[in-house]
Amino acid sequence: MRHDKYPLKAGAPSGGRPLLARVRNSKYPFIVGFLIAPVVLYVVFVISPYIQAFQIALTNWKGISATPQFIGLENFTRLFEDEVFWAAVRHHGVLLLVVPLATIAIALFFSFLLNLSGGQKGAGMTGIWGSKFYRVVFFLPQVLAVAIVGVLFQAIYRPDETGVINSMLAKVGVEPIGWLIDPDLALWSIMGVMIWQAVGFYVVLFSAGMSSIPKDVFEAAALDGAGRFTLFFRITLPLLWDTMQVAWVYLGIAAFDAFALVQVLSVDRGGPDNATTVLPLEIWRTAFNFSKFGYASAMGVALFFMTITFAALTLRVTRRERIEF
Repeated sequence: MRHDKYPLKAGAPSGGRPLLARVRNSKYPFIVGFLIAPVVLYVVFVISPYIQAFQIALTNWKGISATPQFIGLENFTRLFEDEVFWAAVRHHGVLLLVVPLATIAIALFFSFLLNLSGGQKGAGMTGIWGSKFYRVVFFLPQVLAVAIVGVLFQAIYRPDETGVINSMLAKVGVEPIGWLIDPDLALWSIMGVMIWQAVGFYVVLFSAGMSSIPKDVFEAAALDGAGRFTLFFRITLPLLWDTMQVAWVYLGIAAFDAFALVQVLSVDRGGPDNATTVLPLEIWRTAFNFSKFGYASAMGVALFFMTITFAALTLRVTRRERIEF
């Protein structure tokens, strides 16, 4: 049977191969052409600095000489004996435990209130009244520069009665508290700022995840007599697991940073008595205050592997079967 209705176009191969097949076979050069620029930029501005940092970590470069001396693993050996380095590692451990856990818990609570706590209305579950306005309010700290947040909380944490918190405590007869000058409170005070700034972003992230869950699921559970507690722990959390996994990784990476807030808020940049120091701050101080770029690069390499290890372990431990709708 002839198909004269769809004749071969001019220029088609003699074997009858349609033009569409040739276009499909040429898609790979087209895709590669678009990928070349971002890959080159990534190699130049990300991979190349990492490689240079690994090289500098094996030298005693002070940032001046053109030919630094190769000293092998001596910088890494010094790290094991550096008390300040291990103090920073311990602080990162506390940050990794407290900041992601508190931020995700608070963000999930507010997201559930804003999206699913208002009961059934029309076609599905609703949030509390004015939820769109509250989303904007929660997200506001995220758009503020870290330096502005630091200056703001310097006024809030001021150790005398002119501080916002201490002025309120003074009205009920409580003595002023040195939030940032007490070694036992300084790190916790900075973690409070980190959590306050991060919660808004994850409220929006979890709200987007909840809005993607079919409302029929919540309606069916509500008709079966499920309360808000059951809706949250038995339905919402399992269906948001992938989003929570990503949030935990992002917050862990942020906990390995914390450079700007610690530098702005802490006493003497990491004080008092190294009570708030973190590795990025020590890397900056070692390199630019003491001109020990080789040793600072060794710290950077250690921080790199700690971050990669944390991300890989988190993805591995929290991996579970995806629930499809």
